[in-house]
Amino acid sequence: MLAQHPSESIRVLIVEDNTDISENIGDYLSQFDHIVDFADNGITAIGLLQEESFDVIVVDVMMPKMDGLTFCTTLRHELRLGTPVIMLTARDTLEDKLKGFHHGADDYLVKPFQLPELHVRIQALYQRRFGKIQPQLQVADLVLDRASKQVFRQGHPLHLNPISFKILAHLMSISPATASRRDLEILIWGDEPPDSDVLRTHLYKLRTVVDKPFDSQLLHTLPRVGYQLIEKPPA
Repeated sequence: MLAQHPSESIRVLIVEDNTDISENIGDYLSQFDHIVDFADNGITAIGLLQEESFDVIVVDVMMPKMDGLTFCTTLRHELRLGTPVIMLTARDTLEDKLKGFHHGADDYLVKPFQLPELHVRIQALYQRRFGKIQPQLQVADLVLDRASKQVFRQGHPLHLNPISFKILAHLMSISPATASRRDLEILIWGDEPPDSDVLRTHLYKLRTVVDKPFDSQLLHTLPRVGYQLIEKPPA
């Protein structure tokens, strides 16, 4: 059996007009801490891609308004994005597969498919683009080990609850990029975040452990942008 953990948080856009299929994929990927967004047609997906970035796109071929082939062509030639694309389709002939690759797809998965296989293919495309997933993350003097679930700063062990660990691992994995509030809410709660401002409480607890006992701040809040974990030089 393929080992599924530890896993890098991967931003996945699912472009699929069948709600049951897209929700099943989203639920499965979310358990591995991947951040999932949805579009039910190619036009909506193009709009999302003009505002946000994703690591891998999973797109159905047969969709209303804009089919998957046209979507791939637009992605490559108009938006000029090299984001890896996995095409989903019930068509399994060689001609269909070649057509998908010709329009810019990187991989091709025939329906019906098993969710673990889709997950492995997503991970493979991500690793091919960004390099192998590292079991240990480091930002400045902060070190996180995914396998042992241990965190150290300046050699001192830090004790984090599971949610704080999940947030920290994600922020370290994307550093110096920022994570939006929505990204973190999806990471922790999926599509059903709590009504109250619980995220702020978790970030406060994380900052108290990671930054407060030390001289320099690593966890930064960028107003109206999100959160960033990075060592910034003194002002």
